[in-house]
Amino acid sequence: QVQLVESGGQMVQAGGSLRLSCAASGRTFSPFAMAWFRQAPGKEREFVAAISWSGERTGYVDSVKDRFTISRDNAKNTVYLQMNSLKPEDTAVYYCAANWSPPNGDPRLSRYDYWGQGTQVTVSS
Repeated sequence: QVQLVESGGQMVQAGGSLRLSCAASGRTFSPFAMAWFRQAPGKEREFVAAISWSGERTGYVDSVKDRFTISRDNAKNTVYLQMNSLKPEDTAVYYCAANWSPPNGDPRLSRYDYWGQGTQVTVSS
């Protein structure tokens, strides 16, 4: 089992930056890919970014490429999402997710078994 706790969400003006964190605990000695998803009011949850255990492989949804960066620190069991040039359409609850995966496998998994409780990001225009 892996427990995930997100933090860092807040209200920010358009064009600003935020860094979200997701701390993992539990069975963290096994390799697992981690990802960020988001869900805006009235919309389905969407994939945002993912990173392999090794940190060498990442993936992003097109709408955040060149603005968001996912990274991880395995010594701290933490994954980060650096969000720059934020837009009002980035407003959503951001969720951290994880699942077991080879250390350098494609982190964009078809299923994530572990989820955090979410953190609210609001971008004002």
